[in-house]
This record gives sequence, structure tokens and C-alpha cells, in this order.
Amino acid sequence: MKPLILSSPEPRSLEIIFTDSARERLFEKYRLVEVGQNEVAALPDSVLAEVRYVLGQPPIPAELLARMGSLRAVLNVESNLLPNMPYDLLFQRGIYTLTTGAVFAEPVAEIGLAFALSLLRDVVEGDQAFQAGRELWGFEGNQRARLLTGAKVGLIGFGDLGRAVNRVLEGFRVQVSAYDPWLPPSVLRDHRVTPAGLEEVLTGSDVVFCVASVTGENEGFLQARHFAMMRQGAAFILLSRAGVVDFDALIAAVGSGHILAASDVYPQEPLPLDHPVRKLKGFLRSAHRAGALDVAMKRMGDMVLEDMDLMDRGLTPLRCKRAERETAAKMRSKPVDKT
Repeated sequence: MKPLILSSPEPRSLEIIFTDSARERLFEKYRLVEVGQNEVAALPDSVLAEVRYVLGQPPIPAELLARMGSLRAVLNVESNLLPNMPYDLLFQRGIYTLTTGAVFAEPVAEIGLAFALSLLRDVVEGDQAFQAGRELWGFEGNQRARLLTGAKVGLIGFGDLGRAVNRVLEGFRVQVSAYDPWLPPSVLRDHRVTPAGLEEVLTGSDVVFCVASVTGENEGFLQARHFAMMRQGAAFILLSRAGVVDFDALIAAVGSGHILAASDVYPQEPLPLDHPVRKLKGFLRSAHRAGALDVAMKRMGDMVLEDMDLMDRGLTPLRCKRAERETAAKMRSKPVDKT
């Protein structure tokens, strides 16, 4: 009999995650029980006992997990880990917790590069001025413009996304420093990045990319005093989750003219129409769409299929990222509201 998958990939869907051919392979090799996030507990014991894989991250409390004796892996099709299952028990039972968030690193890094160039060269504001007939020509229109080439760049966080940002910047011959308390300095040096403290990254950079995940230890850790440390006119680019910053303090720092900023993420999504950031000069906005490309979503399906095939053959999953015992319970990112 085909192995059983409990499919609950909200906010995504099988059509978003898998190409037509990949979806055909999925149904050829597996049986699927498709349920909503809050419907898992209502499934019969006979069904739960057969589940080999969970696709998504529906709530799975300890008493429900105890009924899933055949479970080998939870394949999370987001980049976050919700505190809705007992990760310690998953690890004790040898059940893999796998995430597909690495597929977002490349597209998010690319839009981060676009943000940096746009802020340093006034691309968006220059276009808006042109449309309004207020454009400044030639040298007069470049009074605030700066080169990214040769600039000092700081990274806050150096996981998959931080490394992808570092790669897209290579052609600009930037000097990169990074702060990541979860990594030993040698890992940063191996990527030709200078290890640095948070204050050093903020005070010494022309452009700062914030790519740190939200954990139980760092929520809101970037506050007004941190933005005040930054160089006058420096650019702060927020690409990971809004929960790592005091967003009101970021707005104030931009509103005062001290720094420029760009963000793809916000404390509330969708953002209220009267939110002050919507019309804030010096702030470049994107509606949490940096990673939401079809090509990235479809890579998820390929990763899931490849890793399930490996586990079916008694091998270790290699394509998805494995959650670690020491860090899984610390992750505190909110789920995305949009696919």
C-alpha cells in the first residue's frame, strides 16, 4: 500500500507548491489525506496511525502526536517554525522537522539588491519626480546619490538569506561585515565576510541588510538607539521579519531624515491603509512579495519529493533544511497571511 501523507500546507496549496508533473508523481507514489489546519485532531485513529509524512505545519499537540506512530517527518512548506507542536518529542522520536524556506533566499536577496540600488541612487523618487514634472537633470539630480560599488555593507544574520545577499553583492566589490551570534567567526570568514558585533555593523556600514529570523530572544531587539548609531544617510533594508525591529522607531529614524529604509515585511499584514509608513519619504515599500515567485514555490515541491524519496529508502533527507534541537523551540516568526 502507498505511504500516507497528511496534507495541510496552508497558507499554500498543492497547486502552488507542485508543478503539474510533480503533483502527478506525488499522487502516483502516495495517498493523501487533505485537511484544514484545525481538522487534524478529528481524523480517525486508524488514519493517524498510518501517516508517514505531514506536509505543512498544522497544530500537533503531544496527545495527537502520540496517535501518529508511523510519522517520519513534518515537511514545513514555509520558512518559519510555529510553536504549535512539541519539538522536543519530535526529536526524541527521531521525527525530522524539515523546512523549505531556503527556496526564498535567492529571490529575496535579489530584491534586496534592488532596494539598495534604488535607495542609493534615488531611483523610485527620481521616477516619481519625473512623472510629476519635478525632475532634476544630470548632476543636479544626483546630489544625494552614492555608489554601491566599494561600499561598506553590514549583514544582521548570516543564514541562508544572509549568504544569498552576500553572493548577489559579490560583483560590487563591497566590504561585508556580519553579526550572527549563532555562528562561529570561522563560518563568516569562510564566506569572505568579516565577523563583527552588532554595534560595529550598524556604525560602520553604508548599507545594512537585516536578514535575522525572529526568535524568543531577539524580538524587537533593533530599537531607536540602534538606528541612531547608523551613519547619516545610511540605508537599512529589512528582508526577514518585522518582529526583529521596533517598527515605530524605524519609522521615526527615517522620518527625521537620519537614515533611509526599505522593507518587504511589516508588523501587521496587510498593512492598514492609514499606516504612516505608506507615505513616508525615504522609505521604500514592498508588500511581502520578495520571495513569492512561482519558481520558488515550485522548488518546494521538488525538494519535498526528493526528501520523501530518500526517507522512503531509509536514508537521511538532504534537500530541505533540518530543524535543530537547540534552535527549533526558539523560532518565533509569524506565518505569512498571503501565499
